[in-house]
Amino acid sequence: MLRLFDPWRSELCTCPLKWVASPYTGCGHRCLYCYASSYIPRHFQPRAKKDFVEKLRKDLEKVPRGALIEMATSSDPYTPPEQELRLTRKAIHLILSKGFRLLITTKSDLVVRDLDLLTRFRGRVAVAVTITTLDENLARRLEPGAPPPSRRVEAVKILSSRGVPVTVRLDPIIPFLNDDPNQIEELVARVAEAGARQVTCSTYKAKPDNLRRMMNAFPDLANKFRELYLERGARIHGYRYLEPSLRFRYLTTVQRIVLRYGMAFETCREGFPQLNTPGFACDGSSYAYEESSST
Repeated sequence: MLRLFDPWRSELCTCPLKWVASPYTGCGHRCLYCYASSYIPRHFQPRAKKDFVEKLRKDLEKVPRGALIEMATSSDPYTPPEQELRLTRKAIHLILSKGFRLLITTKSDLVVRDLDLLTRFRGRVAVAVTITTLDENLARRLEPGAPPPSRRVEAVKILSSRGVPVTVRLDPIIPFLNDDPNQIEELVARVAEAGARQVTCSTYKAKPDNLRRMMNAFPDLANKFRELYLERGARIHGYRYLEPSLRFRYLTTVQRIVLRYGMAFETCREGFPQLNTPGFACDGSSYAYEESSST
């Protein structure tokens, strides 16, 4: 159930060495821009992995003690079935009780349910919460199965107030939808006030299936998306990227805002390492090493 994280051996990835555990195959958040649907069959129909906890227990015996484990990179560990099945909760306890470090990446405020575990192992756990927009109507269209942004901001506030370090992923920036600098500043200000320590940002990277969903959902933008991604964009590792100058402009805009609010700033698979705040991991996992740094 554990695999070494290796995003197609991309030189653009700056993630630290880590293992990935996914309690579920697929994700019920149904985000239009999701890239995982291109390689995970029936991705929007989340299902629990058979005997996940027992298989994870065996896999952990093969991984160096103290290693970093992330839940998860392709299928949200707090996808809707987790409310009843609690596989993620069981995995959190198992991973942390055996001395590993844990990064939880999610779009769900359900993570707050597990505060008792996260605080018990404080110093070896960090959380990254994705918030793409504060606009509830836009969020419902982009991420129809995910909790609304207001609940995610509240989760950031609750986690931070209890000493659990939180990174917010402003991910992805999508042209014409959530790229307005004033709206970005409002989002950054809100998460800074809520206690987030870092913002990690990336731009929307198109795959054939997610681009089709985006164009169907926003038909008035279809020609603009086609021009930006299919005509002017660059093909990198099977994705269609925005042209570098536009990506750089978006990311520097966010960087300036984030730094003004006193948080660390990192990019995700963009190729602009000079924008990153030195000494911090792009995925937010730096904060899962605070126990060792304080001893």
